[in-house]
Amino acid sequence: MEEKVYKTMGSTGGGSLAIGICILVTGIVSGVLLIVNGARLLKNRERLTF
Repeated sequence: MEEKVYKTMGSTGGGSLAIGICILVTGIVSGVLLIVNGARLLKNRERLTF
């Protein structure tokens, strides 16, 4: 019984860790892309006409 609980806790912890890392990487990448695109828009704002 205890061995089954131990294995379940191990797989759940590993899955949570993997999901956390994926979310962290996604957040960092999207933040960098937003900063780069914002800087590009500010650089070229003279050429924009509405």
